[in-house]
Amino acid sequence: MNLLLLGRGKTGSVVAEVAAERKHRIAIVGAKENASGAALTPAALYNIDAVIDFTAPHCVLTNIEACVKAGKNMVVGTTGWYQEIDRVRNLVDHHGTGFLSAANFSIGVNLFLEVARIAAAALQHDYTGQIFERHHARKQDAPSATAITLQHVIREASGTNETLEITSFREGDVVGLHEVVLESPADRIYLCHDAKSRRGFAEGAVRAAEWLAGKKGFYDFSKIWRDL
Repeated sequence: MNLLLLGRGKTGSVVAEVAAERKHRIAIVGAKENASGAALTPAALYNIDAVIDFTAPHCVLTNIEACVKAGKNMVVGTTGWYQEIDRVRNLVDHHGTGFLSAANFSIGVNLFLEVARIAAAALQHDYTGQIFERHHARKQDAPSATAITLQHVIREASGTNETLEITSFREGDVVGLHEVVLESPADRIYLCHDAKSRRGFAEGAVRAAEWLAGKKGFYDFSKIWRDL
């Protein structure tokens, strides 16, 4: 495939490595080249099969609009735009493209969410819970999108109205660590996912682009990761 990667950050760099390993042709566009979507003209996108976005909340909607209007499939790992999800869904449907997004493209994190969904039953049996998340000192958003997703999954699966408190830490070069602690008077349950590198995020994003080839519609990675 001819893939266009938006974003030269740490995760984007690993995405490029994984794409090359999987024999795709990869072009990379950074923020300077793509100010206000300048690099995403129909002519520039003509030979691109799919666009993978790991940029920032302030520019991702501009990127989405340009790529979808050009009829290009998109895989979006950038977060912070979900308040506009209905508008994006309508845009994708109108232009007949394929679109896949996730708060986290790691297979391990999505397995972790499934475990948390099962463990949420504890909240019906006199347990209380907390969520802890740790990321590198330069990460701007807190809590992380993954922690918020974890909070929603547990609340919905528990059958209660309890929203677990999230405590965020920003320190050093931590890639990403998420913990759920469920506690009762009798015992304590720990669930943890600790990312050792960004490799899991990158592999998930590239495999998502492969899965999306030839498809149309709006997809959530949490619903399709088992099919990769």
